[in-house]
Amino acid sequence: MNTVGSHVTLQRGTTYRGDLVGKPGPALLGLGSIVPGGGFRANHWKTFGGECPEKLTLGPRELYVALKGATKDGSMIGSVARVPPDIAAGRLTQDTAKLVFRDRDPEFATYLYWLLRTPHYRSYCAGRATGTTAVGFDRADFLAYPVPPMTTVSRRLVALFEAIENKIELNRQMQLTLESISLAIFRSWFIEFAPVHEKTEGTRLRLTQDLADAFPNDFRPSSLGPIPGGWTVATIGEFASLDRGVSYKGAFLDDAGTPMINLGCFLGAGRFAVEKIKGYSGACKACHSVRAGDVVVANTDMTQKRTVLGSPALVPHTEGDELVFSHHVYALRFASGASHLRPFTYYSLLSPSFRERAEGFATGTTVLALPKEAILGYELVLPPRALLERFNMVAQSLGDLQTLNRAQSRTLAGIRDVLLPTLVDGSCEGIANDALESLQKMATQ
Repeated sequence: MNTVGSHVTLQRGTTYRGDLVGKPGPALLGLGSIVPGGGFRANHWKTFGGECPEKLTLGPRELYVALKGATKDGSMIGSVARVPPDIAAGRLTQDTAKLVFRDRDPEFATYLYWLLRTPHYRSYCAGRATGTTAVGFDRADFLAYPVPPMTTVSRRLVALFEAIENKIELNRQMQLTLESISLAIFRSWFIEFAPVHEKTEGTRLRLTQDLADAFPNDFRPSSLGPIPGGWTVATIGEFASLDRGVSYKGAFLDDAGTPMINLGCFLGAGRFAVEKIKGYSGACKACHSVRAGDVVVANTDMTQKRTVLGSPALVPHTEGDELVFSHHVYALRFASGASHLRPFTYYSLLSPSFRERAEGFATGTTVLALPKEAILGYELVLPPRALLERFNMVAQSLGDLQTLNRAQSRTLAGIRDVLLPTLVDGSCEGIANDALESLQKMATQ
């Protein structure tokens, strides 16, 4: 049987200057850009503005592998990723290596990519992990992994996996589009007051008549400057309070525990990494619980960049009805009769003015903290409830589409994970062609 080394060689990356990370340049393809077990982490890569020799550069659809582990459990070693089409160029780091194929055969490269994501390969990597503090994976072991020959059915399976991955990526992009639509409407109505300006200037409103009637046709002075007539200024603390999450112990982190939102879930700008939710089996109080749709805010930032500090998120729908959250997170608790302000408050915390306020309130040197007053003392311009509820209807509809997208992506990923072992164990031969065709159609719809 052939091995990986029969088809590829490895080009290992080199160290890089940390002060050039984030500067304009190629994507930095380090451990943070790889999903443990395989796959590219779309929201976890940064650019690099330094030297990038050709031998360290990857283009779209090229493969690279992690030869070290970011954690002691070894879940990262040997994990393979593929540069997505929207990244023109990427640079290796000292912990990753590029797969350089001896023959330019895109079909085989795709097959090998999925073969290196199977449980059989993951078990192979785990059995050859070296080191204790920093887990490693020897390149000779990687190159020695056996590669079964391609068959007609395995080709069909790979085509299915490709369709699933493309659909999941399309859903991810759709999520971003739906979120941007909600944010654009919020900014137009409640930050820029565009409909009010159009009415006062006598220009044609780009709204239905009944919605246009919900906006006033004048401005009045306020502590925040001119605001629409009939609207009011209020602080978040006038209608909501904050709870800090549980101060957890690492010994109680386990997959069987209650899902726990933690600092790692916050990516900044409202982005939320569902895959970073951890299980927690330790004791918690009622004030440490949240449900889908609640607003949570990161109150800590481990870096000086302040991109996570004060970043809000809406608790996503998960398999369980209830989640807990860690002490690095605040949960907003809305007063009785003020729940209609939840979406409005979430989008307000995404505004540039709150980002500036959060940065100004940051305390600490190495680890930054956000005091409650930074949130509770933030002033908002509140429109009438009827207009807020119109916005909530739009946001809810877009949110429902996002929930459906996430659910579909989870279902497709589950199908992929069930079928991945069959690339190695030969049981794929027992899968009927019509079943594969049906699954592929579902993945492309």
